[in-house]
Amino acid sequence: MHYLAMTRHTGARLAEAGFGLIFLAGIWLAATQIPRLRSATALTIMAGITLALAGLLLEIATHWGHFD
Repeated sequence: MHYLAMTRHTGARLAEAGFGLIFLAGIWLAATQIPRLRSATALTIMAGITLALAGLLLEIATHWGHFD
């Protein structure tokens, strides 16, 4: 049963957004290693949330968006 259907193009766009979020999370994780940065914990939390959201978007794109 397909409750959510999307085109290949939409699936690819969703996957691109997911990969962009992974890139952003990587930058945030690298920024946490800057010694004078006061909000390293907040950046780590944001990176974790971003990675979780990226994984969700990639799962949706793979399952319903025919992103291979």
